[in-house]
Amino acid sequence: MVEDFFKHGWIDAPVAPGKAGGAYCMPVTPRHHPYVMLNFTGKLRDALVMAHELGHGLHDRLASKQHIFDFHPPLTLAETASVFGEALTFDRIMAEEKDPKIRLAMLCTQVEDAFSTVFRQVAFNRYEDACHTRRRQEGELGVEQLGEIFQEKLQPMFGDALILTDEHKVWWSYVGHFLHTPGYVYAYAFGNLLALSVYHRYLEVGPTFVDDYLDFLAAGGSTRPDELVRRLGMDITDPGFWDAGLKILEGMVTEVERLAPAT
Repeated sequence: MVEDFFKHGWIDAPVAPGKAGGAYCMPVTPRHHPYVMLNFTGKLRDALVMAHELGHGLHDRLASKQHIFDFHPPLTLAETASVFGEALTFDRIMAEEKDPKIRLAMLCTQVEDAFSTVFRQVAFNRYEDACHTRRRQEGELGVEQLGEIFQEKLQPMFGDALILTDEHKVWWSYVGHFLHTPGYVYAYAFGNLLALSVYHRYLEVGPTFVDDYLDFLAAGGSTRPDELVRRLGMDITDPGFWDAGLKILEGMVTEVERLAPAT
């Protein structure tokens, strides 16, 4: 199914004048295949982005037997196949790469991405929740109050490694999600950790996990997330489920710490 994207020209990959930046997979309807857009320059990051977007494409194609209102997965599951595909590709490349400096650079990139996608989005979600809660309790909040809350919720993410200065207080204003899609950012952390936990399960079980995983993707958005995950032998209400995803990240951080002194 993934090979079809290459065979039939469903990927717009070349860099071109006036072409938009970024990358995405655009689903259409269950009867029509999705399209992938990215800007491929041959770098490692581009390969991982392509794997990520093709994961979305695979998810949509497998779910094409569902009704139009059920085939696209909800936000909480939308990143499962993409993050899974990216992790699979990353591990394959890492297994073949022998240069410690390149391995360290690759790992640092993945750790930084996870930091932004998981921990930072959790901090953003806590910020949103605090702002809306105080607004209901106290009335309208001024710019200074919004900035103070932002510092309060973002600082713990950095521990004692970094102290946020006053200039950081206004950074909440550039996060468009706070205004046009309130309450959305939790899905980034939820979806990515869920995907990593599913990938951890695959590493534990091996090839016999594949059929269940493909059935999971084929369900699209037709069933509640907790029920779908249960079909994979996991329970999202169990803290251990989420710990499995964090173990993937912990393993990368441990490897970074091992490689860093040597390079």
